[in-house]
Amino acid sequence: MPTPSLDALPIRRLTLRDLTACADLSEDRGWPREEHKWGFLLIAGRGYGIDDPSGGLIAACIVTQYGPQERPDLGALGMVLVAERYARRGVGRRLMRHVVASMGTTPLTLHATPYGRPLYEELGFKVIGRAEMVMGPFTPRGPENGVTTRAATAEDLAAILRLDEEVFGADRTHIITRLPAFTDQLRVAEENGRITGYAGAWPNMDTQVIGPLIARDTETAQALFASLAARTDRPLRTDIDVRHEALLAWVKERGLEFVAHNSVMAYGATELPGDWTRRFAPLTVAAT
Repeated sequence: MPTPSLDALPIRRLTLRDLTACADLSEDRGWPREEHKWGFLLIAGRGYGIDDPSGGLIAACIVTQYGPQERPDLGALGMVLVAERYARRGVGRRLMRHVVASMGTTPLTLHATPYGRPLYEELGFKVIGRAEMVMGPFTPRGPENGVTTRAATAEDLAAILRLDEEVFGADRTHIITRLPAFTDQLRVAEENGRITGYAGAWPNMDTQVIGPLIARDTETAQALFASLAARTDRPLRTDIDVRHEALLAWVKERGLEFVAHNSVMAYGATELPGDWTRRFAPLTVAAT
């Protein structure tokens, strides 16, 4: 039988049964397999993929929606990958056009590498910001500020959800309620019985990713970051909005180093909703 053309191969929804194929696709492109993250996103988001007739996936993408299910406030695109053997043949463009069309009028956002940015610009995405990835072992430098942090409990969930929606600008209940199972640590900052910030740390290969990180101010973000770092012996990794210059300088003084810049891009919006001054780092750049 003749091999079908790439344009004839159907785009289908991915499920958790595709976890191994998604991880294989990551490995094919030289990325870590990141099975823990893929599993989370396939459950919390909406996956799209194109099957390779010879087995596995040709391409994949995840969309995570926020807000009302019937009319989302925002969609975040991530994990956009095309197998190396099919690169530069229009597969990624076709998949992205399909995904963007499927979201209708919902504003979209993504974090783009320099490699991927030209495709997204071609599709109509505009750069609205930048995030800096930093990574490395964290070395404390004496006593930190006096902000009180503690492990989050089930009783904190309602307050965390209220704070998160206020800062993020859309309802993320389906994400936040999964954090206790997804993260190794989930901590809150507290003042006079009121939660002023929260942060998680989750395993990704040989590192711990710090995210999400939402806090009233830089000092609160630092306290949460330091409290998470004190409870793991793994190197840390996070993606910080470059407008938070003080936090970036602070983590670099304690051992984390610059890895890369990503462009924050949007489609159908000129800026992201919510309050960026309290949004320091995403859960993952694949889901904002």
